[in-house]
Amino acid sequence: MTHVVSTSEQRPPRFGFIVSKQVGGAVVRNTVRRRLKAICAEALPDVRTGADVVIRALPAAASADFATLRAEVVRCLERKAAA
Repeated sequence: MTHVVSTSEQRPPRFGFIVSKQVGGAVVRNTVRRRLKAICAEALPDVRTGADVVIRALPAAASADFATLRAEVVRCLERKAAA
């Protein structure tokens, strides 16, 4: 689930991640968070300036492989935060 708020500020986009205990234990949550951070770092040039993006990981993210997770995040960012 992705939420985007656009501001008129001239600054790089910011990302926040919500990974609740429903996703899994601490190791699983941190793995999901690290994967999301890596995916967003790759997508950073395609996100509009001044955007605040919050990504909430659903429990299915724990069992998704990296490619599937990347495809889903990129699809959401293209729809909601494309430059």
